[in-house]
Order: sequence, then structure tokens, then C-alpha cells
Amino acid sequence: MRRNGLGKYDAPLRIQYQWGYEAFKHGGKMNKKGVYLEHRPNMDMHTMQAREWQRGWNDAYYEQLNRVQTNEARARS
Repeated sequence: MRRNGLGKYDAPLRIQYQWGYEAFKHGGKMNKKGVYLEHRPNMDMHTMQAREWQRGWNDAYYEQLNRVQTNEARARS
């Protein structure tokens, strides 16, 4: 149990989103199929919590991709 009597499945979804975002930012690794390899919480993949975690991961990934593409474009010009 967490503070305020919340269990891990009762937590607001923004917490799972933040976990996914932070997992990518702190050295997340993917295999060739784009599946996350480390720090993935033990969640059933068909739950809203797992989808929110994946959404956080994806947001961090695309933010990083945009940053890399912008830097490459600057280097070319």
C-alpha cells in the first residue's frame, strides 16, 4: 500500500505515464522489434496502467527522436 491507502492499481494513471517516461529517459533499451527490455513493470499488457506506461515511453522516445533530427538538420546546414 502507498500513502493515502492507494495500491499500485489504484494510483492515478499519470503515475504510470511518468514511470514510462522516466524509464526511457534513464537508459531504456529496446530490442529490434521495438519492445522495451528493462525496467518494465509487472503489468498485464492489456490493462490501462500498461497502456499509460507505454504512452509515457513513446512520448519520451519521440521527443528524443525529434531532438536528434533537429540537431542533424542543424549540422547539415
